[in-house]
Amino acid sequence: MIIGLSLLLIGEGYFGIQLHELSERQERLKKDFADMNNINLGLFSVDQWHDKVEHIIKHQVRDLNITAQEKKALQKETEGVIIALINKAEALVIKPEKKSLRGKLVKFAVKNFVNVDTIKKQVPGMARTMMKKIDNPNNKKQLSKMALQELDKFEQSDVIDSILTANAVAINKVYKKYKVDSNEQLNQKIQSELKRIETATYTYCSAMLICIVLLLTLWWIFRKQKALHATLFIMSLLFAFILLGVGLTASMIEVDARINALDFVLLGQHVSFPDQVLFFESKSILDVVIILVKGTAIDSILVGVLILVFSILFPIMKLSSTGIHLLGRKSWAENKVIKYFAFQSGKWSMADVFVIAILMAYIGLNGLLENQLQQLNVPVNSLTMISTHNTALQPGYIIFIAFVLFGLILSTILKFITPNDAS
Repeated sequence: MIIGLSLLLIGEGYFGIQLHELSERQERLKKDFADMNNINLGLFSVDQWHDKVEHIIKHQVRDLNITAQEKKALQKETEGVIIALINKAEALVIKPEKKSLRGKLVKFAVKNFVNVDTIKKQVPGMARTMMKKIDNPNNKKQLSKMALQELDKFEQSDVIDSILTANAVAINKVYKKYKVDSNEQLNQKIQSELKRIETATYTYCSAMLICIVLLLTLWWIFRKQKALHATLFIMSLLFAFILLGVGLTASMIEVDARINALDFVLLGQHVSFPDQVLFFESKSILDVVIILVKGTAIDSILVGVLILVFSILFPIMKLSSTGIHLLGRKSWAENKVIKYFAFQSGKWSMADVFVIAILMAYIGLNGLLENQLQQLNVPVNSLTMISTHNTALQPGYIIFIAFVLFGLILSTILKFITPNDAS
């Protein structure tokens, strides 16, 4: 029995260690993905806008192709503008308020030496010449160069330059870490790894639960064999400690709110920003306690201490006390503190309440994010925005639920095998 349960315990421990390590690995990968796809490095990034605007300028100026019909319409518009300018100039020259000697001389010269009608007849030729210059590849190249120079001047300001430098250092550090050269390669590599980790995580999680089911099956089979009760119970306590350890340290819940796709038209070109992460956090129960206790607000510290005492320390004390009561000396077993934690601390242990609280918080948060992000969706012709969230309970929460339920079962078993001591 001891050898068989020891092998099962080793398996449980191995699965727990693998689950814990995979959970940490998954959290790091998702954190890097969220950081590299954060809206501050995407939609709100000067660097991203520079690349996209540069592409638009090159396409719109260098690759500008005007059809014959468009040339005809543009030439007509140009002729109208030129004629309007000529009329304006003529009106300014001959307007009545020109009372000075210079004004009178200019008006005389215009009336006698400048034939406005002749100039107007030359307007179509001027417009055709302008159209040729506009459609000239060298001129388009020069225009593109001027526009890009102005764009570079904007980036060379001290504030913008410092932001771009800091972003570039952070981005290159992550690229080097994952041995990639672009954000597309990074996202593809991380998402591929996350799929593998997710499958492995739930496999190990299922394996841990199967071990517990096998243990409870042994309890049912040998429920009448009193000689085996002590061995089974002590081994059960070791299983419970493993569940508690993994449940406290593995990721419990992750909050992920993002704009899945943002697409709009700028100067006739589609500008797209995929996977714009607005917020991401992934925490275990122990992480939550540490964050709350390290906070500066009294209320957060108090909540952290309460979670620490009632959902972590009390379960540990309860498990330890049941083992001491069953196998310890008579004086230890009859100690009031030991008996209290072994039989009566369950009503003060808030682990089960904490589990329900997490579930309710998840449901409420899930609904809130769903509602708020849906309001961001903009179904118009010029702009398409699809928001989503990947908030989810993680295997750490499942294992912690398993610990709570297993702890309740162990309390019932202890009362069954020591009926006189429970009072």
